Amino acid sequence: MNAVERNSSVGAAMVVGGGIGGMQAALDLAGAGIKVYLVETKASIGGAMAQLDKTFPTNDCAMCTMAPRLVEIGRQKDVEILTLSQVEHVQGRPGNFTVTVRKRPRFVDEAKCTGCGTCVSNCPTRNQVQPLESAPVELEPGRRQAVTDILARHRNRDGPLMPILQEINAAFNYFPETVLQYVAEQTGYPLSHIYRIATFYSAFSVVPRGKYVINVCMGTTCYVRGSQRLMEKIGDMLAMQPGETTPDLKFTLKSVRCIGCCGLAPAVMVGNEVYGKLTRKDVAGVVRKYQEAS
Repeated sequence: MNAVERNSSVGAAMVVGGGIGGMQAALDLAGAGIKVYLVETKASIGGAMAQLDKTFPTNDCAMCTMAPRLVEIGRQKDVEILTLSQVEHVQGRPGNFTVTVRKRPRFVDEAKCTGCGTCVSNCPTRNQVQPLESAPVELEPGRRQAVTDILARHRNRDGPLMPILQEINAAFNYFPETVLQYVAEQTGYPLSHIYRIATFYSAFSVVPRGKYVINVCMGTTCYVRGSQRLMEKIGDMLAMQPGETTPDLKFTLKSVRCIGCCGLAPAVMVGNEVYGKLTRKDVAGVVRKYQEAS
């Protein structure tokens, strides 16, 4: 090989497979100043690790391990993700090669996609049955005004459903059935799609819940450091079991798998406030703080 051939390498690399290993390889290459094409046959990267709760042998939270890499790849200008793509063949030699990649169509404008899933719900190929027209949804005057104001604030923005649901959740602490029907009627989103979102996220609820939601982390780290004892103490103080709401709708007690604060174990989250390294005595003080609040 002569000097010209040795210096004709192209400053780009391709990583095949968007799992945790592929993501880390792409980040390492991009960190060295190399343009990287990350090829994944599925619609998103993450691989099998995205389906796991814990990882062996450390029992670390799988999402806690993967999420920082997902964020970094999204910010890394030298990593280009090619999803729904498959390598067909490779030609050339190490350092200077050509790869043919077949990319399956998405049938949507990726630059405008917000991931709302409405295109799937309304796909004429998947959905052959058209819903029957229903009577207009009736809401109580006070509730109707609050929902109407929220819808008006988001009427002219792209992908408004998630912020609409977030504001409704903040206003009522849960999603009344008639409110979700009204949102579907006013926005045009299928009610089934709205229910999928409302029941998927743990921050949302379709049943009444308290003003203060107490989330006790029962992940591995918190559990071995005594979070079960904290749960029992809170239950005794409020006369309730996990998953229940007090009759005055002030507290809801929940058990969660991870709140991303393993260094503060055992941890409890009330609303947006995180309390870490708690004892039974400490958690009693936290509960009393919210009992005394208006």
